[in-house]
Amino acid sequence: MNKVIVRYFAGAAEAAGVETEALPADSVGGLIAAMVGAHGPGLQKVLDRCSLLADGVYLRDEETPLADGVTIDVLPPFA
Repeated sequence: MNKVIVRYFAGAAEAAGVETEALPADSVGGLIAAMVGAHGPGLQKVLDRCSLLADGVYLRDEETPLADGVTIDVLPPFA
């Protein structure tokens, strides 16, 4: 299982209760499940409105594989 670095910003950091963490995940869908598993359904509500980016590239598909050590930014919508 790959380790992914997750950086939460603004409301996502507030919902997760952390700004950065490492989670096990091999795909975007697996990462979302790991984030919700670690922080509860309140984070899922926030994630539904967030964008996930890897190296500035928006991740749209939950089947997208994630490389070991990749950094994922969790960005809520900005006004």
